[in-house]
Amino acid sequence: MFISLWEFFYGHFFRFWMKWLLRQMTGKCELQRIFDTYAGAQRTHRIENSLTYSKNKVLQKATLVVESEVDRCVEDIMKEKNINPEKDASFKICMKACLLQISGYKQLYLDVESVRKRPYDSDNLQHEKLLLKLWNLLMPTKKLKARISKQWADIGFQGDDPKTDFRGMGILGLINLVYFSENYTSEAHQILSRSNHPKLGYSYAIVGINLTEMAYSLLKSEALKFHLYNFVPGIPTMEHFHQFYCYLVYEFDKFWFEEKPESIMYFNIYREKFHEKIKRLLLDYNVSLTLKI
Repeated sequence: MFISLWEFFYGHFFRFWMKWLLRQMTGKCELQRIFDTYAGAQRTHRIENSLTYSKNKVLQKATLVVESEVDRCVEDIMKEKNINPEKDASFKICMKACLLQISGYKQLYLDVESVRKRPYDSDNLQHEKLLLKLWNLLMPTKKLKARISKQWADIGFQGDDPKTDFRGMGILGLINLVYFSENYTSEAHQILSRSNHPKLGYSYAIVGINLTEMAYSLLKSEALKFHLYNFVPGIPTMEHFHQFYCYLVYEFDKFWFEEKPESIMYFNIYREKFHEKIKRLLLDYNVSLTLKI
C-alpha cells in the first residue's frame, strides 16, 4: 500500500518538481544529465524509463519508434527539449544509439517470436535439410540409416521422428541446435559425449530445445535487456539471440556436472535452479553473458 502511494505521488508530483529543480541548477534536461552520468546498459535503461514515464507525447512515442524513423525522432526530441546541437554535440549521437537499442530489442522479440511460431514441417524440404544437417554435424562418422529411425536417440531426441520434439519451440529449437553445432562444433561434440555419461547423462537435443525456451522466455520478459544493451552497441539481431543460446548450452552442461544430480528425474529442479542463476546474473547493469572458450 505504502509503495503504491509513493509510486503515485512520485510519478505525478515529486518527479516533475525534481526534474524542474535539477534543470534550473544544471541547465540541462533529464536526458542530457543521464548521458553525462551513465554509460552502457544503465544509460540506455535510464533513457528508456525517462522517455516511457514522460508526460510529453513526443518522448513517450520515442520508445516505439522503428529504425527508419530514429533520426527524425531524435530531431523531434531535441526540439521538444530545446537542446542546442552546437552546445551539446554528443546528444544526437547518444540518443540515436539508445533508440536503436530500445527499438532493436522490441524488433528482436518479434523476429524470434515469428520463428518460434513456425512449426517444424516434414514436408518442407528446408526443414528436412536442416534436421539432416544437425545429424551430420553431430555424427560426422555415422550414417543415418533412415529419416525415421531409433538412431535419433543417439543425439538426444525422444522418439524415432524428431519433428515431434520441436512442438513447443517450433523451428526455432532446431535452428538453435544447428547454430551451436555449426559454430562451436568441437564443444558440441564434447557436450554430446558428456550427455551420454552413464550416471549424469541427459538427452542432448531435448535439453537444447528446453534451453531455447529459456532463452526465449528471458527475451520475452525483457530480462535480456542489460545483456544486449551491453553486448550490442547498435541493433540486436537473431545472431545475438543465437549467441546467448550458445552461452546457455555451454554453461548448463558445466552446471549439470558440477551439481551432480542423483537422477535425470530431477531435471526440472536443476533446470529451474540454473534458470534462477542466469536471472540473477542478468540483473547486473554491467552484465554481458558471452561464450568464452
